[in-house]
Amino acid sequence: MAGDVCIVMTTVADAAQAKALARTVIEARLAACAQTLPISSCYRWDGKIVEDGEQMILFKTLADQYSALEGFLLERHPYEVPEIVRLPVDGVSGQYRDWLLSEVG
Repeated sequence: MAGDVCIVMTTVADAAQAKALARTVIEARLAACAQTLPISSCYRWDGKIVEDGEQMILFKTLADQYSALEGFLLERHPYEVPEIVRLPVDGVSGQYRDWLLSEVG
């Protein structure tokens, strides 16, 4: 629905990649805010268990921008199979929502 806030999450290999990807998304006005966090990941890849340090990026955006943001990330993402997950937001302060609406699109 128009105006619904969501969080879109992805991961990249390091802080430099996270910073660059976050900035390009914000410059394109596909999200109002991007937060990067160091994380530890454990996953199966090519039949092997892999444990790696990564950077998670959380994009604060609007649900109706998800498809555009997903396409943008897929074109620029350094991973062969990028994790791109949309998380619905159950509640958000009015002032933050107004600010987000003014920054996205």
